Amino acid sequence: MLTDATYETPSLRAGARASAVHGAGRAVPAAAAYGEAMETSELRVHTGRAEAVVDLTSRCEDFLRGAGARDGLLSVFVPHATAGLAVLETGAGSDDDLLAALEHVLPHAGPGGSGWRHRHGSPGHGRDHVLPALVAPSVTLPVTGGSMALGTWQSVCLVDTNVDNPDRTVRLSFLAG
Repeated sequence: MLTDATYETPSLRAGARASAVHGAGRAVPAAAAYGEAMETSELRVHTGRAEAVVDLTSRCEDFLRGAGARDGLLSVFVPHATAGLAVLETGAGSDDDLLAALEHVLPHAGPGGSGWRHRHGSPGHGRDHVLPALVAPSVTLPVTGGSMALGTWQSVCLVDTNVDNPDRTVRLSFLAG
């Protein structure tokens, strides 16, 4: 039971180390507390003023190379209430199919055409706030030999249907195994 432990991240720059603060009040680097360190960095992604599926795979791989990753876990997180992440095939139409499916499930006109209760922003913006319930804001991926262990056609993608916010942050964290 870890009731006497709290965890904090002093900064989110590349190479930042998490620290664990134990009940005795002394800070212990996470590497010492758990045998490994966590590398964290943020990406800025401009999605524009149209719904978008943005392939982040190469930027994730760049981060892993810069972190000196070997084996472990990559956490990808979008700290926004109106965006999500998906692992899917891109370039063969699946990204457009995803956006079309989301329009079917979350129509701009609202459920049954009756509008959305969440009404600020552009028309249909309420659907953007429901999106993360269907397209999660985080994914965790295995990393082996310094690369994400994705399937042949899989890519890590940002899914953004919010045309009111063209700039996104994506947080990448690697935890060595």
